[in-house]
Amino acid sequence: MRIIFADDHEVVRHGLRFYLERLADDVEIVEAGTFEEAFAKAIDGPPPAMILLDLRLPDIQGMDGLERMRARFPRVPTVVLSGDLSQIRIKEALNRGAAGYLPKTLGGKAMLRALELVMAGETFVPSLALDEGNGTAGDYDPTAPLSSLTPREREVLSHLIEGRANKEIARALDIKEITVKVHLTKLFRKLKATNRTQAVRIALDHGFSA
Repeated sequence: MRIIFADDHEVVRHGLRFYLERLADDVEIVEAGTFEEAFAKAIDGPPPAMILLDLRLPDIQGMDGLERMRARFPRVPTVVLSGDLSQIRIKEALNRGAAGYLPKTLGGKAMLRALELVMAGETFVPSLALDEGNGTAGDYDPTAPLSSLTPREREVLSHLIEGRANKEIARALDIKEITVKVHLTKLFRKLKATNRTQAVRIALDHGFSA
């Protein structure tokens, strides 16, 4: 499985590569520091399974890179990696076909889980993009949905992010499965999530760390 990863900061690429390699046993990470390098490497070889694209590459403007990749590889999920959390930017990327928009503030494990969701056919969308407003993050508090969680609920959420079933969570925490379900009910209510996938998405978006 080939993943094209374009970012002009080698430190960023090196830091995320460790986690990207855990997406699959046969994953091949193809790094690039410019858009043209990434585009050439994507064409030269088997079709990529995913494209991870920084919006601020030195040789292309804004969404142009996303559009070119989407035009050349319409069936390949192209994920935007950016430090720009404005609603306008996020919505523009999604409207132009991005399979996800990952804030650079996400930790490595959170980034990995978000990409797993994308590979499973989900679209990862930061929840702030769904808020009404004037197109900027404004008074957005990145920790607000997580602040009311108890230590035990954070433990359960951590295992949920790792994709563990209720039985596995119960075994890991040495509690009953029914207790896990109670914690999940409380988690969903506090995060305003309706299911496990949405809870994970909200937690990742807000930089959750166990």
